[in-house]
Amino acid sequence: MSTADQRYDEAIALQQAGKLEEAVARLESLVSDEPHYVLAHAALSVFYSKQGRHDEAVRHAKRVCELDPDDPFSYMALSITCQKAGRLGEAEEAMQMAIDKQWAAHRKAAEA
Repeated sequence: MSTADQRYDEAIALQQAGKLEEAVARLESLVSDEPHYVLAHAALSVFYSKQGRHDEAVRHAKRVCELDPDDPFSYMALSITCQKAGRLGEAEEAMQMAIDKQWAAHRKAAEA
């Protein structure tokens, strides 16, 4: 059996080859087997958004933030995903979280 990283790479290769549906299916299988694999959730969020499956895109973007709560980029991506879904209030909240996380990272670096 291939590793989670290999399975992720295979899904990304499918997407890059224009096989988005197959890529999504592979990633869905991967997160089913490896629910904490953050890259697969991030990719699913992007791919679902491309398909207009906004509720699923937001769900996976939120999962990324749960799995990597200190990463400002995760919240930025969630904000963009929420904007595309028409969830402007949630988008604003996620953007504020991104800003807060970025400032926290700067403070931590300055203290080191």
